[in-house]
Amino acid sequence: MDSQLSALRVRRPLRPLATRLAVVVAVAAGTLTVQAGSPVPAQAAVCNGYVGLTFDDGPSGNTPALLNALRQNGLRATMFNQGQYAAAHPAQVRAQVSAGMWVGNHSYTHPHLTQQSQATVDSEIYRTQQAIASAGGGTPRLFRPPYGETNATVKAVAAKYGLTEILWNVDSQDWNGATTDAIVAAAGRLTSGQVILMHDWSANSLSAIPRIAQGLTARGLCAGMISPTTGRAVAPG
Repeated sequence: MDSQLSALRVRRPLRPLATRLAVVVAVAAGTLTVQAGSPVPAQAAVCNGYVGLTFDDGPSGNTPALLNALRQNGLRATMFNQGQYAAAHPAQVRAQVSAGMWVGNHSYTHPHLTQQSQATVDSEIYRTQQAIASAGGGTPRLFRPPYGETNATVKAVAAKYGLTEILWNVDSQDWNGATTDAIVAAAGRLTSGQVILMHDWSANSLSAIPRIAQGLTARGLCAGMISPTTGRAVAPG
């Protein structure tokens, strides 16, 4: 009997220890799902590189659906907001931040900046900085010029406000009527560090999000932040 009790005392701790080890392994592998709150994003399992998902021209009435889709699929993105819309929809700017997105400057009224005077360029950028900050989006560090058009004047004014100019490596063509399939295919061309252009208002980009997430996961890529230092996508800091 004494030997049996001793055996039980030895064996009992083994199961909890094995369980603890299994949890550690699961966490390390990124396969453990936390029941309290949202699941750990599937993407977190393996990140062999990061890409920058960007959405221009918000915030708008479409922003809640966009944020919901991104969150449901474990994605984060940079939202390049127009100042006029940030001023008109401050609650949506706050929602972007609450959803874990990064907020950038996309000018106030979306003009062709390379055709404007330096004073106008300055006003477009400065007013957007103010509108986003006033709406609760913080002070942007990234600037995307409308239409991707830039020159020495635009670059100088952006630098004046501590902004890094961000263009893109892949154009989803959602602004040009690209289908959902075409947008998914465009995202499939992203490589580590690269940035893709999409738009807040695009229904096809919205519907592409689940498949974009699946494609990134399959390739070991995760949605990251855009570094103000390098302009490339990196791990969220």
